[in-house]
Amino acid sequence: MALDSSYPAPRLVVSSDGGGPVAASVPGLLWAFRIDTEGRPHPLAINQAAPLEGPELIWLHVNLADARALQWLAAEQAIPASARTLLLSKDTYQQLHVAEDCVYGVIADLLRDIDGATEDAGHLRFVLQERLVISGRYGALCGVDAARRALEAGRRISSAAVLFETIIDNVASTMEAMAERMQDQLDAIEEEVLSDDHADLRKGLGQLRRTCVRLHRQLSGLQLVFHRLEQQDLSDLTPGLQIAAPKLAQRLDELDRVIVEMRERARLLQEELQLKMEEQGNNSLRVLSVLTALLMPPTLVTGVFGMNTRALPFADSEAGFWWAALLIASASCVAYVVLRRIGIIR
Repeated sequence: MALDSSYPAPRLVVSSDGGGPVAASVPGLLWAFRIDTEGRPHPLAINQAAPLEGPELIWLHVNLADARALQWLAAEQAIPASARTLLLSKDTYQQLHVAEDCVYGVIADLLRDIDGATEDAGHLRFVLQERLVISGRYGALCGVDAARRALEAGRRISSAAVLFETIIDNVASTMEAMAERMQDQLDAIEEEVLSDDHADLRKGLGQLRRTCVRLHRQLSGLQLVFHRLEQQDLSDLTPGLQIAAPKLAQRLDELDRVIVEMRERARLLQEELQLKMEEQGNNSLRVLSVLTALLMPPTLVTGVFGMNTRALPFADSEAGFWWAALLIASASCVAYVVLRRIGIIR
């Protein structure tokens, strides 16, 4: 990836008192936390240097849309080369790798705007080390932001793996909240379908099905990631990097089952709505056909009297109009009786 050399590339520097390496001011840094040995999180100013070695855990979250942050990551030797490559890539394939006492990968999360979570997917890139967690994103994400708020509220984090599990839990919680709102919308639409109030329901059902499909697509990728991790031997990793994959996979499986059930329910409601609308259309066509059949004989009678030819019936009679009107009414009555006999009119 080509980077602009005009940006300074902050690297690890040694503190003036001879201590361990610290991170200089990181460009594109969105937030940073120092988590002490007792698990208490301490927010750091984004321009504050943070020790990258020692007993405490450091979490740095950067904006990958900032070219200076990409340059810093490309030059950061504290991150294994394979993890740096994934951080700098724009690959949206959900994945998780274990190598060199490091866990890194890409997971899906919901993008957020000023009103909250959207149905659009974003991706969180991360590197987990024993005492350092670096994450990054191109757009604002819901799950990782909820994890930040949890840490600001005082939630204790015992290791990098627990921090990652907290992020995944919040990703799942965001999707669950969206699923609950969709469930309420689906219930309201079902009530309208059953009450024969079909005003503009197809659009709402279509949007719900599209959201379900998008959520299912993201959850399928997350499920696959953690089921694969569950099958791997993580005994060589330090305890702080051993992610509870079975627990996360189980929660994601249950959430995906709910999403799939809602998708199928929305599909069935769409089919029922389509059948009702087709039935209404058929009824309208039936009414139109009956009216056409009833009016056809009177139309034929009026057509005959309007031919302007000699020897027309009632042409010389003073009551000719009333005789013609009676003939028209009789023709309609005959047509009505015939339609009743053949079962078109009940």
